[in-house]
Amino acid sequence: MSLNNTVPVMGYVSTIYDQTQTYVAASPGRAVLLAVVYSPIIAILLNALQQLIIPRNRSLPPVVFHWIPFIGSAISYGNDPLNFFFKCREKYGDVFTFILFGRKVTVALGAKGNNFVLGGKSTAFSAEDAYTHFTTPVFGKDVVYDVPNEVFMEQKKFVKVGLTMENFRSYVGMIEDEVDEFMKTDAAFLIYQMNDINEWGRFDATDVMAQITILTASRTLQGKEVRGNLDKSFSQLYNDLDGGFTPLNFMFPNLPLESYRRRDEAHKKMSQFYVDIIRKRKETGDVSYPDDEQDMISALRTQKYRDGRPIPDHEMAHIMIALLMAGQHTSSATGSWALLHLANSPEVQEALYKEQVENFATPDGKLRSMTYEEFRKLPVLDSVIRETLRIHPPIHSIMRKVRSDVPVPPTLAAPSKDGTYVVPKGHFVLASAAVSQVDPLIWSNPEVFDPTRWSDPEGVAAQAFNTYADEGGEKIDYGFGAVSKGTESPYQPFGAGRHRCIGEQFAYLQLGVVITTIIRRVELRLETDSVPEQNYHTMITMPKKPRNICFRRRNFD
Repeated sequence: MSLNNTVPVMGYVSTIYDQTQTYVAASPGRAVLLAVVYSPIIAILLNALQQLIIPRNRSLPPVVFHWIPFIGSAISYGNDPLNFFFKCREKYGDVFTFILFGRKVTVALGAKGNNFVLGGKSTAFSAEDAYTHFTTPVFGKDVVYDVPNEVFMEQKKFVKVGLTMENFRSYVGMIEDEVDEFMKTDAAFLIYQMNDINEWGRFDATDVMAQITILTASRTLQGKEVRGNLDKSFSQLYNDLDGGFTPLNFMFPNLPLESYRRRDEAHKKMSQFYVDIIRKRKETGDVSYPDDEQDMISALRTQKYRDGRPIPDHEMAHIMIALLMAGQHTSSATGSWALLHLANSPEVQEALYKEQVENFATPDGKLRSMTYEEFRKLPVLDSVIRETLRIHPPIHSIMRKVRSDVPVPPTLAAPSKDGTYVVPKGHFVLASAAVSQVDPLIWSNPEVFDPTRWSDPEGVAAQAFNTYADEGGEKIDYGFGAVSKGTESPYQPFGAGRHRCIGEQFAYLQLGVVITTIIRRVELRLETDSVPEQNYHTMITMPKKPRNICFRRRNFD
């Protein structure tokens, strides 16, 4: 807004002042009532005036205009962050600051913005300072963001030990078995169970994927003790703990609400649940668990910190909770979006099914199981997963808290006559791969679900993926093994840099086997005319209701 915008505002303030003086003079006792009524209005007007009149510090990024103090741009950002970011970019450029419930959040958009935030040094940009108030009550003490960055990097290395190719090979059949059993027994697939190839049934994509994701994750990573308790008290504990994983908890970590109390109580019980499993295995020497050498608890029990100390039982328990909660949300969301897009794109769905038939059909008309090596060589499936993650990355905003003043590189924001922007200590910085992954300046028809864009080796998609994967390039070891930095790619569905998700390969495996197992057995169609809109009121971007998918049993089965 320019200074010219202040003229009608000043006239409005003058009118209010004259009328108020007359009202108070007629009845002085009304002053208290007037204070209650007019204080919020005056605060809003003063907040607007100071933004319009007071010259801003040119060394700081421009601040998005907002009417309501403290709340700032929270409503616009919370309802539709991508639309908010694109509109701000048109007005302020790739670097700007907005107010989010009293927090000053400096946004850096585009591939270079991703690199600035996610490639920044942990001494300057702190993930733990940004997230520990949110994650620690759910995951537990002494893990993830409740420890210094170097300790978290060690913990990531411990987890990576359990994510081996050997384990992945065994997981393929486990995941397929779980999906197959779910479709044979769950009420959502009753029509499938009736062996009628002409009748159509329907299911809620997100409800079904949430159940399948936790079943497959518990069967593989979590261990048979967890899998055996999914139909018992564990399920309720999970739901109560999940109730503490919301935007409200992120913004306000300590409210006197029942959901917060249930979250804390559920964490205590779930933590003890895992500790009991760990201690029982220690007591028996794993003799009673000969088939569990591939789960994560067994992997964690073999690890030690650099100083030689073993991982304490409560830390192992909390790492297991973190794996369960973080992996569950992201995989179930991505799986939901993939099924919805396939149901809305019969030609893509048919290509995916045809790929399965061509590679795995047997003489008796059945489709045999895949091996892990075969799974990794399915271009249609790979393209479907990549395209789903491009349009629907699970997390639209990644934040860091600024520990020391950081200059913005000239390549990201052109210097003004006063020099480069500086992001001050105490601000938050934010990167959004969700913006760069659908940026019309980068992608052709970015809102269209088109897996074939990944088939062009010279296209934007392939180049973005190669930058992200750093194919043939130099790897960086942040403390948990050499990985691609990938911070300057417009495509970053699993984050980048030192906090890149180490479960990326497992997520691809889980999603791929779940999707193909369903597509092998049923044909899908969308119940509505289009794929649902994105619900940004949840921590992980989920599809809005209705999100029903119609299905019909395939002939071969």
